[in-house]
Amino acid sequence: MFLFSSRPMGTLGDRMRVVRERLGDEFLDKLDELHLNALRTGLVSRADLQEAYRMARDMNTNHNRLNFLWLLGIIFFIMIATPIFYETISFLLGVRCFLPNNHLVWEATRPISDCEFCKGVAAPLILPNLTREDFARYAYSSRPIIVKKAIAHWSAKQSLNYTSIKELYESVPGSLDTACQFQHFNSDLKSLRDVFRMSPKRVNLSEGSPWFVGWSVCQPMVLAELRKLYPRPHFLPVDAEMPSTDYILMGYEQGAVMHLDYIPRLMWQAQLQGNKSWFLSPAPECDHQCQSFFFYVEPGDAVLVDTRIWYYANTIPRGQFSLTVQSEYG
Repeated sequence: MFLFSSRPMGTLGDRMRVVRERLGDEFLDKLDELHLNALRTGLVSRADLQEAYRMARDMNTNHNRLNFLWLLGIIFFIMIATPIFYETISFLLGVRCFLPNNHLVWEATRPISDCEFCKGVAAPLILPNLTREDFARYAYSSRPIIVKKAIAHWSAKQSLNYTSIKELYESVPGSLDTACQFQHFNSDLKSLRDVFRMSPKRVNLSEGSPWFVGWSVCQPMVLAELRKLYPRPHFLPVDAEMPSTDYILMGYEQGAVMHLDYIPRLMWQAQLQGNKSWFLSPAPECDHQCQSFFFYVEPGDAVLVDTRIWYYANTIPRGQFSLTVQSEYG
């Protein structure tokens, strides 16, 4: 094979000999014949063939060099860029206000529970309607509490419903444009406007799929009118702080999905219409020490749950409409 045999001897010659042995005599004979036929045409010379071989060899060398540079680049990224990326993500996860409504971020950054709050708890504490003095010993307990018939005397229990809430919002200019928190849960209603645009048949569930929504009442005029229909629960401590917003939750069947509330205070709910079942679970790290349980409430009952540490979900009996007012204290 004249391209190989024409190369200098020594180290390079030894390498050519290895290549010839690897390719085999039959292949080399065919390659030599191809070279000779090319020379007979007169279109190429021996120097042309040798130059073509040299260029092919250099291309292979450059290709290997390129692969080596790619490898160096990957190593550089792993050693330099990855720590920077890690620190950036760690910073974003550590700052909750960066994504204020992202429950995945909040779940990733919540403190680990010590499980003392749920040990031995298998049901809520059920209390009769009682005075502030009698309730004082339970006021800031982490144990779920039901106060039976505590809000049965509220005007809201008789007068508050889907229609009255819709009329109130429509009577206050700009109330539907205020950027209040809205939760559509599993329903197809994406805003409060969607809720109040439903047809009467969809509202009473005579057609369409079940719906359940909740939202914060952050418009001062709307909140002031609503609070005329319900006072703060009479049994709460007189010095308990109350937020500047309340929440309304209403709808059918589905209720809230299992979650924690990332709020600064304890939560209370007043069940105005319909029955509601509650499902409570401890944090996952407490599963081996605590247990999940469920209970139900009736119209007129008040529920107090520290939803900052208890995961909870709700369901509503099929066909029943549930209406709840929720707020915080602490």
